[in-house]
Amino acid sequence: MVLQGIATKKFLVIGRVGMDLTPEPPGTATADATSMMVAMGGSSANIAAGLVKLGCQAALVTSVSDDAIGWYCLNQLDHYGIDRRYVKKINGEERTSLAVYETRVQDHQSVIYRNAAADFQMTIDDVEAIDYSQFGALITAGTVFAAEPSRSATFRAFELARAAGLPIIFDVDYRPYSWPSPQVAEEVLSRAGSLSDVIVGNDEEFGFMAGSIDKGLDKARELAKSSASIVVYKMGPEGAVTFADGQELRTGIYRVEALKPTGAGDSFMAGFMASLADGRDMHQAVLRGSACASITVSKPGCAPAMAYGPELDAFLANHPGPSTIT
Repeated sequence: MVLQGIATKKFLVIGRVGMDLTPEPPGTATADATSMMVAMGGSSANIAAGLVKLGCQAALVTSVSDDAIGWYCLNQLDHYGIDRRYVKKINGEERTSLAVYETRVQDHQSVIYRNAAADFQMTIDDVEAIDYSQFGALITAGTVFAAEPSRSATFRAFELARAAGLPIIFDVDYRPYSWPSPQVAEEVLSRAGSLSDVIVGNDEEFGFMAGSIDKGLDKARELAKSSASIVVYKMGPEGAVTFADGQELRTGIYRVEALKPTGAGDSFMAGFMASLADGRDMHQAVLRGSACASITVSKPGCAPAMAYGPELDAFLANHPGPSTIT
């Protein structure tokens, strides 16, 4: 069921869209900035953009403030070809997320403005209005669970997606600043993981769910045995371990000169899902996801930096290959 749903190339993506501001030129500190590049951001919107760039269809489910920032995000969703029929404009004190982050690795600074975030206002009514039969798979990132009513709405979307036969794909994406406490985050993210068919996270995120980073790999292995069909345990420069079909697959990364650390996880998810949707085997799909991550960190921006299919193919053809994992 999982791969069949992904193979439709029709993804319903739940979670935030926002505006990113990046000091220019690359290497400039925010404190010294005199001009900035503006681009679409937000983990779920980035994933959706990456999927569309790689030949899939994606619809976003979220809320944005009915103001100039929200309108910018709506225009950007149109620009990337992301279906926004399920993006709700809201009035009130809530605001669309704004991120200011630097295009540099050393002394990198990211500042995220998510006080009274508009995307947390997604409701159960919103997700019950979706026609799930039009999609093959549901993707979400963990931040949607950090506050109500978005948390309950997303768990309700899980129920409705499951009833419609859609596999649930979960990027843990733990952002401490969004949560009321680590204890709440651990409980809620663990529940979301137990309901998911595909789980992608890094070693710190799995360690967080397990209660200790040294237990993260065992947590990933446990989820693969108990509930999820595919679990990807990412280890940064050390590559990844993928659990699928009772096997453990270890893969390296494509080394590049990184301009920034942001956007890698979102582009990995997009590349991984799009590659599975194209019918590639698990090993190829993980490596292509890793290549997408490397492409994104080597260019300014997140959504703008994500690869199109021909760019990904050219990167793989010209790169000496992934690092070796022992």
